[in-house]
Amino acid sequence: MKKQSNTTENKSDLYQDRWSSYGENSGIIEISEKPTALQLQQFDIFSEYDSAFLEKISPDISIAIWKKNAVLFEEGSYINLAFYVVKGSIEISLQKKESSALGIPIFDSERTVAITRETMNKDQTLFQAQIEKQKSSKNPTAFLSNLDIDLPLGGSQILNEGEIFGEIGALSGWPQSVTARTKSECRLVQIRIPALRMMRRKSSALKDKLNLLYKERALFSQLQATPLLQGCTETFITTLMDSVELVSCDPDEVIAKEGTSADGFFIVRSGFVKLSQKISDGNIAVSYLSKGMTFGESEHLLEGVNTWLVTATSKEYSELVKIPKHILSQITQSYPAIEQRLWESSIARIKETGKSRRNIQQSEFISTALNRGLVGGNSILVIDLNVCTRCDDCVRGCAETHGGTPRFIREGEKYQNFLITRACYHCQDPVCLVGCPTGAIHRASVGSVVEISDALCIGCQSCANACPYDAIVMVDTGKKTKENEVLYLATKCDLCHTSKEGPACVNACPHGCATRIESLDAFQNLIAGSGREGLS
Repeated sequence: MKKQSNTTENKSDLYQDRWSSYGENSGIIEISEKPTALQLQQFDIFSEYDSAFLEKISPDISIAIWKKNAVLFEEGSYINLAFYVVKGSIEISLQKKESSALGIPIFDSERTVAITRETMNKDQTLFQAQIEKQKSSKNPTAFLSNLDIDLPLGGSQILNEGEIFGEIGALSGWPQSVTARTKSECRLVQIRIPALRMMRRKSSALKDKLNLLYKERALFSQLQATPLLQGCTETFITTLMDSVELVSCDPDEVIAKEGTSADGFFIVRSGFVKLSQKISDGNIAVSYLSKGMTFGESEHLLEGVNTWLVTATSKEYSELVKIPKHILSQITQSYPAIEQRLWESSIARIKETGKSRRNIQQSEFISTALNRGLVGGNSILVIDLNVCTRCDDCVRGCAETHGGTPRFIREGEKYQNFLITRACYHCQDPVCLVGCPTGAIHRASVGSVVEISDALCIGCQSCANACPYDAIVMVDTGKKTKENEVLYLATKCDLCHTSKEGPACVNACPHGCATRIESLDAFQNLIAGSGREGLS
Protein backbone atom coordinates (compact mmCIF):
# COMPACT_ATOMS: atom_id res chain seq x y z
CA MET A 1 0.00 0.00 0.00
CA LYS A 2 1.30 3.44 -0.86
CA LYS A 3 1.84 5.78 2.05
CA GLN A 4 0.78 9.36 1.46
CA SER A 5 0.59 12.46 3.64
CA ASN A 6 -2.85 13.60 4.66
CA THR A 7 -2.27 16.98 3.00
CA THR A 8 -1.84 15.51 -0.49
CA GLU A 9 -4.31 12.65 -0.54
CA ASN A 10 -7.32 13.21 -2.69
CA LYS A 11 -10.70 12.40 -1.24
CA SER A 12 -11.06 9.15 -3.15
CA ASP A 13 -7.69 7.83 -1.94
CA LEU A 14 -8.45 8.84 1.63
CA TYR A 15 -11.78 7.04 1.51
CA GLN A 16 -10.22 3.90 0.05
CA ASP A 17 -7.51 3.98 2.73
CA ARG A 18 -10.20 4.29 5.38
CA TRP A 19 -11.68 0.98 4.35
CA SER A 20 -8.72 -0.89 2.86
CA SER A 21 -7.92 -2.87 6.00
CA TYR A 22 -11.18 -4.75 5.55
CA GLY A 23 -9.93 -5.97 2.20
CA GLU A 24 -6.59 -7.31 3.40
CA ASN A 25 -6.70 -11.10 3.62
CA SER A 26 -10.47 -10.90 3.81
CA GLY A 27 -13.37 -11.99 1.68
CA ILE A 28 -14.17 -8.60 0.21
CA ILE A 29 -14.70 -8.80 -3.55
CA GLU A 30 -15.50 -5.14 -4.09
CA ILE A 31 -15.77 -2.02 -1.96
CA SER A 32 -17.54 1.16 -2.96
CA GLU A 33 -16.31 4.65 -3.63
CA LYS A 34 -17.59 7.11 -1.01
CA PRO A 35 -21.37 6.83 -1.30
CA THR A 36 -23.44 9.89 -2.13
CA ALA A 37 -26.46 10.96 -0.11
CA LEU A 38 -28.72 9.80 -2.95
CA GLN A 39 -27.14 6.34 -2.93
CA LEU A 40 -27.53 6.01 0.84
CA GLN A 41 -31.17 7.08 0.79
CA GLN A 42 -31.93 3.99 -1.33
CA PHE A 43 -31.38 1.85 1.77
CA ASP A 44 -34.15 1.69 4.38
CA ILE A 45 -31.76 2.36 7.24
CA PHE A 46 -30.89 5.80 5.81
CA SER A 47 -34.24 6.74 4.25
CA GLU A 48 -35.35 9.21 6.96
CA TYR A 49 -32.15 11.31 6.96
CA ASP A 50 -31.68 14.45 4.87
CA SER A 51 -28.96 14.83 2.24
CA ALA A 52 -26.77 17.21 4.26
CA PHE A 53 -26.62 14.78 7.18
CA LEU A 54 -25.85 11.81 4.94
CA GLU A 55 -23.04 13.69 3.22
CA LYS A 56 -21.60 14.42 6.66
CA ILE A 57 -21.51 10.78 7.75
CA SER A 58 -20.72 9.23 4.35
CA PRO A 59 -16.93 8.97 4.94
CA ASP A 60 -17.74 6.50 7.72
CA ILE A 61 -19.99 4.34 5.54
CA SER A 62 -19.07 1.86 2.83
CA ILE A 63 -20.92 -0.68 0.68
CA ALA A 64 -19.00 -3.91 0.22
CA ILE A 65 -19.58 -7.17 -1.59
CA TRP A 66 -18.30 -10.17 0.38
CA LYS A 67 -17.74 -13.63 -1.07
CA LYS A 68 -19.48 -16.74 0.28
CA ASN A 69 -18.06 -18.31 3.49
CA ALA A 70 -16.02 -15.21 4.37
CA VAL A 71 -15.53 -14.44 8.07
CA LEU A 72 -16.65 -10.90 8.92
CA PHE A 73 -15.41 -11.12 12.51
CA GLU A 74 -14.58 -13.85 15.00
CA GLU A 75 -15.36 -14.41 18.65
CA GLY A 76 -13.09 -12.28 20.77
CA SER A 77 -12.34 -9.68 18.08
CA TYR A 78 -12.86 -5.93 18.43
CA ILE A 79 -14.75 -4.16 15.68
CA ASN A 80 -15.65 -0.50 15.26
CA LEU A 81 -18.58 -0.85 12.89
CA ALA A 82 -22.00 -2.34 12.42
CA PHE A 83 -23.18 -4.31 9.37
CA TYR A 84 -26.49 -3.87 7.56
CA VAL A 85 -27.51 -6.71 5.24
CA VAL A 86 -28.60 -5.45 1.81
CA LYS A 87 -28.45 -8.79 0.01
CA GLY A 88 -27.55 -12.33 1.05
CA SER A 89 -27.49 -14.06 4.44
CA ILE A 90 -25.13 -14.16 7.42
CA GLU A 91 -24.59 -17.01 9.86
CA ILE A 92 -23.92 -15.99 13.47
CA SER A 93 -22.42 -18.77 15.59
CA LEU A 94 -20.95 -19.37 19.02
CA GLN A 95 -18.29 -22.09 18.93
CA LYS A 96 -15.46 -21.46 21.37
CA LYS A 97 -15.72 -22.65 24.96
CA GLU A 98 -13.18 -20.07 26.08
CA SER A 99 -12.52 -16.86 24.19
CA SER A 100 -11.42 -13.40 25.18
CA ALA A 101 -14.97 -12.22 24.63
CA LEU A 102 -16.48 -14.84 26.91
CA GLY A 103 -13.83 -14.12 29.52
CA ILE A 104 -14.79 -10.46 29.88
CA PRO A 105 -18.35 -10.04 31.13
CA ILE A 106 -20.20 -6.75 31.24
CA PHE A 107 -22.09 -7.45 34.44
CA ASP A 108 -19.26 -8.98 36.47
CA SER A 109 -20.46 -10.63 39.66
CA GLU A 110 -17.35 -9.57 41.50
CA ARG A 111 -18.03 -5.89 40.80
CA THR A 112 -21.76 -5.85 41.33
CA VAL A 113 -21.91 -7.81 44.57
CA ALA A 114 -21.43 -5.43 47.46
CA ILE A 115 -18.16 -5.28 49.38
CA THR A 116 -18.88 -5.47 53.10
CA ARG A 117 -16.76 -4.34 56.06
CA GLU A 118 -15.52 -7.89 56.59
CA THR A 119 -14.10 -8.09 53.07
CA MET A 120 -12.43 -4.66 53.08
CA ASN A 121 -8.98 -3.88 54.46
CA LYS A 122 -8.68 -1.02 56.90
CA ASP A 123 -8.90 2.34 55.11
CA GLN A 124 -9.49 0.57 51.77
CA THR A 125 -11.98 2.32 49.51
CA LEU A 126 -14.96 0.63 47.92
CA PHE A 127 -13.61 0.70 44.38
CA GLN A 128 -10.20 -0.53 45.58
CA ALA A 129 -11.89 -3.44 47.33
CA GLN A 130 -14.01 -4.21 44.29
CA ILE A 131 -10.95 -4.32 42.04
CA GLU A 132 -9.04 -6.47 44.53
CA LYS A 133 -11.95 -8.85 44.93
CA GLN A 134 -12.30 -9.14 41.18
CA LYS A 135 -8.60 -9.94 40.76
CA SER A 136 -8.59 -12.59 43.48
CA SER A 137 -11.79 -14.30 42.37
CA LYS A 138 -11.46 -18.01 41.61
CA ASN A 139 -14.77 -18.06 39.75
CA PRO A 140 -14.04 -18.35 36.01
CA THR A 141 -17.67 -17.86 35.00
CA ALA A 142 -18.32 -14.97 32.65
CA PHE A 143 -21.77 -13.93 33.81
CA LEU A 144 -22.48 -11.57 31.00
CA SER A 145 -20.60 -11.39 27.77
CA ASN A 146 -21.47 -8.74 25.25
CA LEU A 147 -23.62 -10.91 23.03
CA ASP A 148 -24.86 -9.34 19.84
CA ILE A 149 -27.15 -12.36 19.65
CA ASP A 150 -28.01 -14.64 22.57
CA LEU A 151 -26.84 -18.12 21.50
CA PRO A 152 -26.04 -21.37 23.28
CA LEU A 153 -22.56 -22.84 22.80
CA GLY A 154 -22.47 -24.49 19.38
CA GLY A 155 -25.62 -22.69 18.29
CA SER A 156 -26.13 -20.52 15.22
CA GLN A 157 -28.63 -18.13 13.71
CA ILE A 158 -29.20 -16.82 10.20
CA LEU A 159 -29.59 -13.08 9.52
CA ASN A 160 -31.17 -11.97 6.26
CA GLU A 161 -31.79 -8.81 4.25
CA GLY A 162 -32.72 -5.74 6.26
CA GLU A 163 -31.06 -6.87 9.49
CA ILE A 164 -28.28 -5.08 11.36
CA PHE A 165 -25.66 -6.74 13.56
CA GLY A 166 -22.36 -5.98 15.29
CA GLU A 167 -23.71 -2.75 16.74
CA ILE A 168 -23.86 -3.88 20.38
CA GLY A 169 -20.18 -4.76 20.63
CA ALA A 170 -19.11 -1.79 18.50
CA LEU A 171 -20.96 0.79 20.59
CA SER A 172 -19.94 -0.67 23.95
CA GLY A 173 -16.28 -1.25 23.04
CA TRP A 174 -16.27 -4.90 24.09
CA PRO A 175 -15.02 -7.87 22.09
CA GLN A 176 -17.49 -9.81 20.00
CA SER A 177 -18.90 -12.96 21.54
CA VAL A 178 -19.93 -14.56 18.27
CA THR A 179 -18.46 -15.32 14.85
CA ALA A 180 -20.14 -13.87 11.76
CA ARG A 181 -19.72 -15.64 8.41
CA THR A 182 -21.37 -15.08 5.04
CA LYS A 183 -23.67 -17.94 3.98
CA SER A 184 -23.81 -16.60 0.43
CA GLU A 185 -22.27 -13.78 -1.53
CA CYS A 186 -23.43 -10.71 0.36
CA ARG A 187 -23.82 -7.02 -0.20
CA LEU A 188 -23.37 -5.22 3.13
CA VAL A 189 -23.49 -1.63 4.30
CA GLN A 190 -20.70 -1.07 6.82
CA ILE A 191 -21.22 1.76 9.33
CA ARG A 192 -18.44 2.98 11.60
CA ILE A 193 -19.12 4.00 15.21
CA PRO A 194 -19.03 7.81 14.70
CA ALA A 195 -21.71 7.60 12.01
CA LEU A 196 -23.74 5.07 14.00
CA ARG A 197 -23.75 7.31 17.08
CA MET A 198 -24.77 10.35 15.03
CA MET A 199 -27.55 8.38 13.34
CA ARG A 200 -28.85 7.15 16.68
CA ARG A 201 -28.85 10.66 18.18
CA LYS A 202 -30.67 12.16 15.19
CA SER A 203 -33.29 9.45 14.74
CA SER A 204 -35.55 8.27 17.55
CA ALA A 205 -36.76 5.51 15.23
CA LEU A 206 -33.24 4.09 14.79
CA LYS A 207 -32.57 4.45 18.50
CA ASP A 208 -35.74 2.49 19.24
CA LYS A 209 -34.78 -0.14 16.66
CA LEU A 210 -31.30 -0.63 18.12
CA ASN A 211 -32.73 -0.80 21.64
CA LEU A 212 -35.28 -3.37 20.50
CA LEU A 213 -32.53 -5.47 18.91
CA TYR A 214 -30.55 -5.32 22.14
CA LYS A 215 -33.57 -6.41 24.14
CA GLU A 216 -34.29 -9.25 21.72
CA ARG A 217 -30.71 -10.48 21.43
CA ALA A 218 -28.98 -9.92 24.74
CA LEU A 219 -30.99 -8.30 27.51
CA PHE A 220 -32.71 -11.42 28.88
CA SER A 221 -29.49 -13.32 29.48
CA GLN A 222 -27.82 -10.22 30.91
CA LEU A 223 -30.60 -9.52 33.39
CA GLN A 224 -30.85 -13.21 34.28
CA ALA A 225 -27.12 -13.47 34.92
CA THR A 226 -26.45 -10.24 36.79
CA PRO A 227 -25.91 -11.07 40.49
CA LEU A 228 -28.46 -8.53 41.66
CA LEU A 229 -31.25 -10.56 40.05
CA GLN A 230 -30.03 -14.02 41.03
CA GLY A 231 -32.99 -16.10 42.14
CA CYS A 232 -35.60 -14.31 40.04
CA THR A 233 -37.79 -16.49 37.86
CA GLU A 234 -37.56 -16.43 34.07
CA THR A 235 -41.14 -15.18 33.93
CA PHE A 236 -40.32 -12.26 36.19
CA ILE A 237 -37.23 -11.32 34.16
CA THR A 238 -39.21 -11.53 30.92
CA THR A 239 -41.73 -9.10 32.41
CA LEU A 240 -38.89 -6.88 33.67
CA MET A 241 -37.46 -6.58 30.16
CA ASP A 242 -40.51 -4.62 29.06
CA SER A 243 -40.06 -2.15 31.90
CA VAL A 244 -36.38 -1.25 31.78
CA GLU A 245 -35.03 1.69 29.80
CA LEU A 246 -31.77 1.64 27.84
CA VAL A 247 -29.84 4.87 28.33
CA SER A 248 -27.02 6.07 26.04
CA CYS A 249 -24.85 8.96 27.22
CA ASP A 250 -22.32 11.25 25.56
CA PRO A 251 -19.10 12.33 27.32
CA ASP A 252 -19.78 14.72 30.25
CA GLU A 253 -23.53 14.13 30.05
CA VAL A 254 -25.28 14.32 33.44
CA ILE A 255 -27.25 11.16 34.13
CA ALA A 256 -28.61 12.12 37.56
CA LYS A 257 -28.26 15.45 39.39
CA GLU A 258 -27.92 15.76 43.16
CA GLY A 259 -31.09 17.14 44.73
CA THR A 260 -33.40 16.28 41.83
CA SER A 261 -36.05 13.58 41.89
CA ALA A 262 -34.57 10.06 42.02
CA ASP A 263 -36.73 8.05 39.68
CA GLY A 264 -34.72 4.90 39.01
CA PHE A 265 -31.87 2.51 39.55
CA PHE A 266 -28.97 2.22 37.07
CA ILE A 267 -26.67 -0.58 35.93
CA VAL A 268 -23.64 0.51 33.88
CA ARG A 269 -23.25 -1.59 30.71
CA SER A 270 -20.20 0.23 29.36
CA GLY A 271 -18.17 3.36 29.96
CA PHE A 272 -17.30 5.14 33.20
CA VAL A 273 -19.54 7.22 35.45
CA LYS A 274 -18.27 9.77 37.98
CA LEU A 275 -20.20 10.24 41.22
CA SER A 276 -19.77 13.64 42.83
CA GLN A 277 -21.30 15.60 45.71
CA LYS A 278 -21.60 19.24 46.67
CA ILE A 279 -19.21 20.49 49.32
CA SER A 280 -19.03 24.16 50.32
CA ASP A 281 -19.22 26.10 47.06
CA GLY A 282 -17.98 23.31 44.82
CA ASN A 283 -18.21 19.62 44.01
CA ILE A 284 -15.88 16.73 44.80
CA ALA A 285 -15.63 13.31 43.19
CA VAL A 286 -16.63 10.66 45.72
CA SER A 287 -16.45 7.51 43.60
CA TYR A 288 -16.64 6.15 40.07
CA LEU A 289 -18.52 3.33 38.40
CA SER A 290 -17.28 1.03 35.67
CA LYS A 291 -18.95 -1.74 33.65
CA GLY A 292 -21.38 -3.76 35.72
CA MET A 293 -21.58 -1.45 38.73
CA THR A 294 -24.80 0.15 39.97
CA PHE A 295 -26.13 3.30 41.61
CA GLY A 296 -29.46 4.32 43.11
CA GLU A 297 -29.55 1.83 45.99
CA SER A 298 -29.59 4.41 48.80
CA GLU A 299 -32.16 6.62 47.11
CA HIS A 300 -34.50 3.63 46.90
CA LEU A 301 -33.95 2.17 50.35
CA LEU A 302 -33.49 5.10 52.75
CA GLU A 303 -36.75 6.35 54.24
CA GLY A 304 -37.54 9.94 53.36
CA VAL A 305 -34.94 10.12 50.60
CA ASN A 306 -36.59 10.95 47.30
CA THR A 307 -33.84 12.90 45.57
CA TRP A 308 -30.42 11.93 44.23
CA LEU A 309 -27.68 12.00 46.87
CA VAL A 310 -24.99 12.32 44.21
CA THR A 311 -24.52 13.71 40.73
CA ALA A 312 -23.71 10.98 38.20
CA THR A 313 -21.84 12.10 35.08
CA SER A 314 -20.76 10.01 32.11
CA LYS A 315 -17.02 10.38 31.57
CA GLU A 316 -17.12 8.98 28.05
CA TYR A 317 -19.69 7.31 25.82
CA SER A 318 -21.63 5.17 28.29
CA GLU A 319 -24.48 2.70 28.03
CA LEU A 320 -26.75 2.01 31.03
CA VAL A 321 -29.82 0.02 31.98
CA LYS A 322 -32.37 1.97 34.01
CA ILE A 323 -34.89 0.16 36.21
CA PRO A 324 -37.81 2.45 37.22
CA LYS A 325 -38.18 3.00 40.95
CA HIS A 326 -41.62 1.38 41.20
CA ILE A 327 -40.32 -1.70 39.36
CA LEU A 328 -37.37 -1.96 41.76
CA SER A 329 -39.91 -1.84 44.63
CA GLN A 330 -41.72 -4.82 43.10
CA ILE A 331 -38.43 -6.70 42.83
CA THR A 332 -37.43 -6.11 46.45
CA GLN A 333 -40.91 -6.99 47.71
CA SER A 334 -40.90 -10.26 45.78
CA TYR A 335 -37.27 -11.15 46.51
CA PRO A 336 -36.00 -10.24 50.02
CA ALA A 337 -32.51 -11.50 49.14
CA ILE A 338 -32.21 -8.79 46.49
CA GLU A 339 -33.20 -6.13 49.02
CA GLN A 340 -30.43 -7.42 51.29
CA ARG A 341 -27.89 -7.11 48.47
CA LEU A 342 -29.04 -3.55 47.84
CA TRP A 343 -28.62 -2.69 51.52
CA GLU A 344 -25.07 -4.06 51.53
CA SER A 345 -24.20 -2.08 48.43
CA SER A 346 -25.85 1.07 49.80
CA ILE A 347 -23.93 0.88 53.08
CA ALA A 348 -20.64 0.36 51.24
CA ARG A 349 -21.36 3.32 48.94
CA ILE A 350 -22.21 5.59 51.89
CA LYS A 351 -18.92 4.64 53.58
CA GLU A 352 -17.03 5.25 50.35
CA THR A 353 -18.65 8.66 49.93
CA GLY A 354 -17.98 9.61 53.54
CA LYS A 355 -14.32 8.71 53.27
CA SER A 356 -13.91 10.79 50.12
CA ARG A 357 -15.59 13.78 51.76
CA ARG A 358 -13.30 13.51 54.80
CA ASN A 359 -10.20 12.93 52.69
CA ILE A 360 -9.85 15.51 49.91
CA GLN A 361 -6.76 13.70 48.61
CA GLN A 362 -8.92 10.66 47.94
CA SER A 363 -11.33 12.82 45.94
CA GLU A 364 -8.40 14.33 44.03
CA PHE A 365 -7.13 10.86 43.25
CA ILE A 366 -10.52 9.78 41.87
CA SER A 367 -10.70 12.93 39.74
CA THR A 368 -7.18 12.39 38.42
CA ALA A 369 -7.92 8.75 37.67
CA LEU A 370 -11.04 9.71 35.71
CA ASN A 371 -9.65 12.76 33.93
CA ARG A 372 -6.42 11.04 32.94
CA GLY A 373 -8.13 7.79 31.92
CA LEU A 374 -6.33 5.71 34.55
CA VAL A 375 -9.57 3.88 35.35
CA GLY A 376 -9.58 2.38 31.85
CA GLY A 377 -5.86 1.68 31.52
CA ASN A 378 -4.38 -1.81 31.59
CA SER A 379 -0.70 -0.84 31.80
CA ILE A 380 0.36 2.66 32.84
CA LEU A 381 4.01 3.74 33.13
CA VAL A 382 4.64 5.88 36.22
CA ILE A 383 7.98 7.21 37.46
CA ASP A 384 8.85 8.07 41.08
CA LEU A 385 10.37 11.53 40.74
CA ASN A 386 11.85 11.35 44.24
CA VAL A 387 14.16 8.60 42.98
CA CYS A 388 14.48 9.42 39.27
CA THR A 389 17.79 11.08 38.27
CA ARG A 390 16.48 12.09 34.80
CA CYS A 391 19.10 9.88 33.15
CA ASP A 392 16.61 8.91 30.39
CA ASP A 393 17.80 5.29 30.38
CA CYS A 394 14.12 4.28 30.22
CA VAL A 395 13.71 6.18 26.95
CA ARG A 396 17.00 4.89 25.54
CA GLY A 397 16.08 1.33 26.46
CA CYS A 398 12.79 1.77 24.63
CA ALA A 399 14.57 3.17 21.57
CA GLU A 400 17.11 0.34 21.46
CA THR A 401 14.27 -2.18 21.52
CA HIS A 402 12.44 -0.46 18.67
CA GLY A 403 15.07 0.21 16.05
CA GLY A 404 16.29 3.51 17.44
CA THR A 405 12.88 5.19 17.75
CA PRO A 406 11.52 5.53 21.31
CA ARG A 407 7.84 4.77 21.77
CA PHE A 408 7.30 7.36 24.51
CA ILE A 409 8.81 10.50 25.99
CA ARG A 410 9.55 11.12 29.67
CA GLU A 411 6.87 13.74 30.04
CA GLY A 412 3.36 13.78 31.40
CA GLU A 413 1.17 14.86 34.27
CA LYS A 414 2.37 14.74 37.87
CA TYR A 415 0.41 13.31 40.76
CA GLN A 416 2.17 13.93 44.07
CA ASN A 417 5.73 12.70 43.49
CA PHE A 418 4.84 10.49 40.53
CA LEU A 419 4.99 11.25 36.82
CA ILE A 420 2.19 9.64 34.79
CA THR A 421 4.06 9.36 31.52
CA ARG A 422 2.70 9.85 28.04
CA ALA A 423 3.12 6.18 27.25
CA CYS A 424 0.17 4.22 25.93
CA TYR A 425 -2.18 2.94 28.65
CA HIS A 426 -3.41 0.05 26.46
CA CYS A 427 -6.94 1.06 27.36
CA GLN A 428 -9.85 -1.31 27.87
CA ASP A 429 -11.82 0.69 25.28
CA PRO A 430 -9.15 2.34 23.10
CA VAL A 431 -10.63 5.25 21.16
CA CYS A 432 -7.51 5.41 18.98
CA LEU A 433 -8.72 2.30 17.13
CA VAL A 434 -11.83 4.11 15.94
CA GLY A 435 -11.38 6.01 12.69
CA CYS A 436 -7.98 4.66 11.61
CA PRO A 437 -8.36 4.70 7.80
CA THR A 438 -6.28 1.56 7.21
CA GLY A 439 -6.62 -0.49 10.38
CA ALA A 440 -2.93 0.09 11.14
CA ILE A 441 -3.63 0.50 14.86
CA HIS A 442 -5.24 -2.62 16.29
CA ARG A 443 -5.38 -5.13 19.12
CA ALA A 444 -2.35 -7.41 18.96
CA SER A 445 -4.27 -10.37 20.41
CA VAL A 446 -1.65 -10.52 23.17
CA GLY A 447 -3.27 -9.59 26.45
CA SER A 448 -4.29 -5.94 26.38
CA VAL A 449 -1.65 -4.82 23.86
CA VAL A 450 -2.59 -2.20 21.26
CA GLU A 451 0.00 -1.84 18.48
CA ILE A 452 0.56 -0.02 15.19
CA SER A 453 1.56 -1.76 11.97
CA ASP A 454 4.14 0.35 10.10
CA ALA A 455 3.23 -1.42 6.86
CA LEU A 456 -0.34 -0.07 7.03
CA CYS A 457 0.21 3.34 8.61
CA ILE A 458 -0.17 6.24 6.16
CA GLY A 459 0.72 9.00 8.64
CA CYS A 460 -2.76 10.56 8.67
CA GLN A 461 -2.54 11.33 12.43
CA SER A 462 -6.07 10.00 13.04
CA CYS A 463 -4.99 7.85 16.01
CA ALA A 464 -2.71 10.56 17.43
CA ASN A 465 -5.53 13.10 17.30
CA ALA A 466 -7.98 10.63 18.83
CA CYS A 467 -5.80 9.63 21.80
CA PRO A 468 -6.86 11.78 24.79
CA TYR A 469 -3.52 11.24 26.55
CA ASP A 470 -0.98 12.30 23.90
CA ALA A 471 0.48 8.80 23.91
CA ILE A 472 0.91 8.51 20.12
CA VAL A 473 3.79 10.34 18.45
CA MET A 474 4.20 11.14 14.75
CA VAL A 475 7.75 10.29 13.65
CA ASP A 476 9.59 11.64 10.59
CA THR A 477 10.66 8.55 8.63
CA GLY A 478 13.25 10.47 6.64
CA LYS A 479 11.39 9.51 3.48
CA LYS A 480 9.34 11.55 1.05
CA THR A 481 6.08 10.95 -0.74
CA LYS A 482 5.90 11.19 -4.53
CA GLU A 483 4.71 14.77 -3.99
CA ASN A 484 7.97 15.42 -2.06
CA GLU A 485 6.16 15.78 1.26
CA VAL A 486 7.65 14.46 4.52
CA LEU A 487 6.35 10.97 5.30
CA TYR A 488 5.35 10.52 8.93
CA LEU A 489 4.38 7.35 10.77
CA ALA A 490 2.46 6.99 14.02
CA THR A 491 4.33 5.25 16.83
CA LYS A 492 3.43 4.26 20.37
CA CYS A 493 4.27 1.86 23.19
CA ASP A 494 3.58 -1.79 22.36
CA LEU A 495 4.59 -3.11 25.80
CA CYS A 496 7.55 -4.82 24.10
CA HIS A 497 5.16 -7.74 23.73
CA THR A 498 7.47 -9.54 21.30
CA SER A 499 10.36 -9.45 23.80
CA LYS A 500 10.80 -12.15 26.42
CA GLU A 501 12.24 -9.59 28.83
CA GLY A 502 9.06 -7.48 28.90
CA PRO A 503 8.83 -3.67 28.87
CA ALA A 504 12.29 -2.21 28.25
CA CYS A 505 11.40 1.07 29.98
CA VAL A 506 11.11 -0.73 33.31
CA ASN A 507 14.06 -3.07 32.78
CA ALA A 508 16.41 -0.25 31.71
CA CYS A 509 15.78 1.97 34.73
CA PRO A 510 18.91 1.72 36.92
CA HIS A 511 17.13 2.99 40.02
CA GLY A 512 13.91 0.97 39.88
CA CYS A 513 11.77 4.10 39.79
CA ALA A 514 9.93 3.24 36.54
CA THR A 515 6.93 1.02 37.22
CA ARG A 516 3.99 -0.24 35.21
CA ILE A 517 0.69 -0.34 37.08
CA GLU A 518 -2.40 -2.24 35.99
CA SER A 519 -4.97 -1.06 38.54
CA LEU A 520 -5.84 1.96 40.65
CA ASP A 521 -5.30 0.14 43.92
CA ALA A 522 -1.78 -0.73 42.73
CA PHE A 523 -1.12 2.96 42.11
CA GLN A 524 -2.42 3.93 45.55
CA ASN A 525 -0.30 1.21 47.14
CA LEU A 526 2.70 2.60 45.30
CA ILE A 527 1.92 6.14 46.43
CA ALA A 528 1.45 5.07 50.01
CA GLY A 529 4.66 3.05 49.97
CA SER A 530 2.69 -0.01 51.03
CA GLY A 531 4.29 -2.46 48.60
CA ARG A 532 4.03 -3.29 44.94
CA GLU A 533 1.20 -5.76 44.96
CA GLY A 534 -0.68 -5.89 41.69
CA LEU A 535 2.16 -4.37 39.70
CA SER A 536 3.29 -5.83 36.41
